[in-house]
Amino acid sequence: MIDKIVGSLEAAVADVRDGATVLCAGFGAAGAPDELIDALQAQGARDLVVVANNAGNGRTGLAGLIASGHVRKVICSYPRSSDSTAFDDAYQAGKIELELVPQGTISERMRCAAAGLGGFYSPVGVGTRLAEGKEAREIDGRLYVFEKPLNGDVALLKADRADRWGNLTYRKSARNFNPTMAMAAALSIVQVREIVALGALDPENVVTPGIFIDRVVQLGGKR
Repeated sequence: MIDKIVGSLEAAVADVRDGATVLCAGFGAAGAPDELIDALQAQGARDLVVVANNAGNGRTGLAGLIASGHVRKVICSYPRSSDSTAFDDAYQAGKIELELVPQGTISERMRCAAAGLGGFYSPVGVGTRLAEGKEAREIDGRLYVFEKPLNGDVALLKADRADRWGNLTYRKSARNFNPTMAMAAALSIVQVREIVALGALDPENVVTPGIFIDRVVQLGGKR
């Protein structure tokens, strides 16, 4: 019997290793798996490479993981936001590396990883520092740079509802990067508001099929 439900946040992240590349979903606070990230911080894995849209807000979730010194490098599109003090402090102190990747490019790099593709050519960043050291090619009179796939060892995700097979639905804009990251990681872990019986999810509303999910944790009433 397939049952991907685990009993606690702690159990869900217990085997995340030092040096892992962790895909952290979310767009700002929407769809961000803060409770899973907090559990990872408590677990103690260090020297992590985190891939996310932004570099955290406040002092919890991703910001807390950065502030506690567990993150070696952040790959993101928006490292600075209205309350990104944890990242700012670490970066100014030289305690963390930053790889800046345009938002569409970071998403497509993960999609390529999910699809098993070797990369793609993009016009974004041509002629800027973002293109330094990358292969360039002219196609039909336009210059492109080559972007490599972006794989994760682990994806930390947030969805609205799940069944024990790991089929997922999302709530509105909280969907964001979650489906792509679920497919781009070797181990995908999701926190959900509600776990329902098999057959209770309308197949037309399932965005992430359970084949891409390894572990499901129910948090209770939070959305």
